[in-house]
Amino acid sequence: MHSGKAFGLLKSQQEEKLNGINEAFLTDPKYEGEEDLASKLEMFKKKYMEFDLNDKGEIDIMGLKRMLEKLGLAKTHLELKKMMAEVVGSSSKDTISYNDFLNMMLGKRNAILKLILMFEGMAKEEEQKEVGPPRRKTFSDLP
Repeated sequence: MHSGKAFGLLKSQQEEKLNGINEAFLTDPKYEGEEDLASKLEMFKKKYMEFDLNDKGEIDIMGLKRMLEKLGLAKTHLELKKMMAEVVGSSSKDTISYNDFLNMMLGKRNAILKLILMFEGMAKEEEQKEVGPPRRKTFSDLP
């Protein structure tokens, strides 16, 4: 296991690297028309860092497997490979880099992984909305 301090350092180095990539995306003419690009990139970065990243700061098949299991979506090795290939556009690469991840999240194609993450994000927001105490029913609510 990583010691906490080294792990913290690794995380902050990873985050710096991801911030640099976000900067590049912000100035990429390809994404000029994208609404709220900066806040989307910030959100995608947080999401990416929720994965167990390998030492290169990329998502490997085990990282993908663990993340999906956390979401209650266990997948077979073959399904995972398919999902990765769909994101990176080839089956020869066995990791998803942050660039691949952003291209997926911002791209027009609906990769399965993108749909899962978007859906999970929406589910989370829904949960947060319903945190307050339930509204007391009033007479005007009665049918």
